Amino acid sequence: MRKPTHLMALFTLVPLLSGPALAWVPQLEETTAKNVIDGAYGRRAPVPTFLTMDLGVKDGQFVAGPQAVTAYMGGPACVDGWLAAPTDYTAGSRPAALTISGQADQLFFAAQDARDSFKNLSVKEALGEEYASKRLANGELRIDINVRGLPTEQARNAYLVRMKGKDGKLVAPVRSTYVNDFKQDGETWTGTLVYYFEPLKAGLGAGEKVNLLVKTEADTECAYNVSVDLSKFQ
Repeated sequence: MRKPTHLMALFTLVPLLSGPALAWVPQLEETTAKNVIDGAYGRRAPVPTFLTMDLGVKDGQFVAGPQAVTAYMGGPACVDGWLAAPTDYTAGSRPAALTISGQADQLFFAAQDARDSFKNLSVKEALGEEYASKRLANGELRIDINVRGLPTEQARNAYLVRMKGKDGKLVAPVRSTYVNDFKQDGETWTGTLVYYFEPLKAGLGAGEKVNLLVKTEADTECAYNVSVDLSKFQ
C-alpha cells in the first residue's frame, strides 16, 4: 500500500530499473516475493512495486505525457479546459495523481517494517497465513487517486471511477474507500480516494495497458480516460 506521503511526493512516472521484464503480479509467488524482500532489505536494487502518474500540468501538457489523459465523454474541450486552467476549480476538481499497486507493494512495506523491527522476513513467512491479512486478495489491483479542488468533503462521494473491460463494458471497483488525509485547502478540499479492481475478471492481462475512466463531482458531461500501463511495476 502506498503511503499518503508518497502520493504527495512522487508525482512522476516511476523510473524502471534494469532487469527482467515487468508486469503487475496478481498473486505473489516465491521469485517475486524474494526479489521484493531482498530489495526492502537492501540486498538488491528495489523492484518497482507501484506506478505513480503525475496528472499535473506543465507547459500546457500533462506531466505524465501528452496522451496520459484523453476525453471519454464531453469531447476534447473537457481536456483542453483542464490543460488551460489546471488550478481553476470552478468547473470541478481535478485528479492530481494516480498510484497503482498490488500485492508486491504491500509486501515491500511489510518487509520494511520487519527490517526496521530488527527481524528477518523469509519468503515462506511472507506467503504464509500470518501475512495473508496484510495482502490484497489475489487478482486485486489498488488505485489511489489524489484529488484537488473539491468544493466540499462530501463531494468526494460523487466521483465515479470505472475500468474499461476487454469487451468494452465498464467495470466497477469491487470496493472503494478513502485515505485519512482529506483536508481543507483554502476554499476547497484535497485528499485521496482509493479503488480496488479485478482486471483479470474483466479480461485484461497483467502486462497490458488498461483504460481507467474518471468522472469528477462536477455537474458536466466531461469524463476522462487515463491510460495505465500494468507492465511498469510488479
